[in-house]
Amino acid sequence: MPQLNPSPWFAILIFSWLVFLTIIPPKILAHTFPNEPTAQSTETPKTDPWNWPWQ
Repeated sequence: MPQLNPSPWFAILIFSWLVFLTIIPPKILAHTFPNEPTAQSTETPKTDPWNWPWQ
């Protein structure tokens, strides 16, 4: 039963993690958002009460 021999599977595991840790993170970190967030003002807007015609 070859699946019980850990040497090829361990090498595949290590190689795949090396690929994941060297190729994928720079691609993710290079992502830029199209719209940068802007700070909102701390002023609360003035709201008027609604005038319901049926009350």
